[in-house]
Amino acid sequence: MDVIYFIFAAATGIAALLASIAIWAPRDTLIRALALAVMALFMPLVYVQFTGLLAKPKPVSFAWLERGIERAEVLSVSFDEGKAIYMWVRLDGMIEPRFYSLPWRQNIAEDLEDAVDQATRTRSSLIVRDLFSKRSLEERGGVSVEIIPPPTPPLKKPVVPPRVFNPRSPEI
Repeated sequence: MDVIYFIFAAATGIAALLASIAIWAPRDTLIRALALAVMALFMPLVYVQFTGLLAKPKPVSFAWLERGIERAEVLSVSFDEGKAIYMWVRLDGMIEPRFYSLPWRQNIAEDLEDAVDQATRTRSSLIVRDLFSKRSLEERGGVSVEIIPPPTPPLKKPVVPPRVFNPRSPEI
């Protein structure tokens, strides 16, 4: 979400630059006023469009900045049969989830559905590896999914040494 402000500032700066070029050009006053009005209408339109993009899934093929991320935790998977596979994932090292879409492949959908069912049954977490690889899904043979079981609790309670009161100690 914080990146959208920088993108909006860049779009506003470019629009202001183009409007200033149009205003300072030797043109009629009507054309210069029109350039200023177009810039004033452009800014709210860009902001509304950028905020509208926040709720839409990003295609995995467009995730260029995430290419270096090797693993992502799958939080949710939704299937739109014949169209796309939608995934909420938490990228490695991030807190907030991201929304991505994969092109529809029957075998990938079945593998993901089986993995999600198995992870839910065992209360495990589902990890996807190399989701943003440069190679296509066909070249990779699908999505590599790993089920990580929850950590096992300790068998015995940790032994805490008893606290002994020392009246001569300055600490209380």
